[in-house]
Amino acid sequence: MPQPNDLSRSLVPFRQDSTLVAVVEMSRSSWLVAGIVPGIGRHPLKKLDPSEEALLALLRQWRDEAAGAGCTIARLAVAFEAGRDGFWLARWLRTRGVEAHVIHPTSVAVSREHRRAKTDRLDTELLKRAFLGWLRGEPDHCSMAAIPTLEEEDAKRPSREREGLVGERTRIVNRLKGALARLGVRGFKPTLRAAPERLETLRTPEGAPLPPNTLAELRRDMARLRLVSNQIAEVEASRAERLQRPGGGGGDAMVRLLARVVGVGIETADMLVREVLSRDLRDRKALARYAGLTGSPDESGARRREKGLARVGNARVRRGMLQLAWRFLRFQADSQLACWYRARTADARGGTRKAMIVALARKLLIALWRLVTIGEAPEGVVLRPAP
Repeated sequence: MPQPNDLSRSLVPFRQDSTLVAVVEMSRSSWLVAGIVPGIGRHPLKKLDPSEEALLALLRQWRDEAAGAGCTIARLAVAFEAGRDGFWLARWLRTRGVEAHVIHPTSVAVSREHRRAKTDRLDTELLKRAFLGWLRGEPDHCSMAAIPTLEEEDAKRPSREREGLVGERTRIVNRLKGALARLGVRGFKPTLRAAPERLETLRTPEGAPLPPNTLAELRRDMARLRLVSNQIAEVEASRAERLQRPGGGGGDAMVRLLARVVGVGIETADMLVREVLSRDLRDRKALARYAGLTGSPDESGARRREKGLARVGNARVRRGMLQLAWRFLRFQADSQLACWYRARTADARGGTRKAMIVALARKLLIALWRLVTIGEAPEGVVLRPAP
């Protein structure tokens, strides 16, 4: 039975004689638009400069051509693959009366030939076939991505910015330590407050000061490190101020509730809420698939094996949940989920622990989802007192 928010098929009846169907193959230099226009025998194909106004004008031109052929267009359906342009075009088209959809690129079946022909024209034919099957309500043709609002997209930015800044800080620290290790200098900690002043006092094992070019490079890296650290502190301070503000949105309330779980910090809670827990997901299976915590079975004839994680969905959520699962065993050792994990890894084999930690991460994500949506706390989980 189709679910109300099932994006694997269209729930609207498809009337071919009154629906104009178009797909867009987007690139940085041009957009190739292919359409199926009722009343017109040919399937028009038009190459445009990247312009939303030109695309809308083309759709209206095709609608007028269909009206001239005696077909009244009541529905404009447009689809394109998710990519670097994000969802802004779909939002823009929807505000102008166009039914816009964003296709998951990996959900479109392609030829498995080793050297298959691939052009923009052939890609539009694939998209048209998949989109038509989706419009007819047939499953497994393609799946659509949920189009977020501008506010929902913006709410993800602080967590993602901090993740990028932390990675940049790690790269700078590793570069500093590597440059000093080549000279035989060890034990220097670039993250200390007095680290820039200590650079002048460092000596090589031969007792010589640092070479001038290397010293200048290290000073510049230290300046970059100080800038990145200040930006991280600014992002964290802004988030803390937002969470302390009374009467925040539903996402902020979820973050505060999730941060009460012992072992879950503000950063993990904010990432989980903004990336997955605030989404309108159908059920726990859809939740696990979106997080990429489902398996990939390989079954053919008598062969039965598991190839491991499918590695689809949101990689940030997958990484964060696997790290949280290991912390959960330490901070919530008496919870039902931790006891469940220990009972199934009693053989102490590494392969068993590795497989079961993924299962624990999946169960833990579902438990946290229920906590922030319906207020059902996991059994045995310790919560911090409400502020």
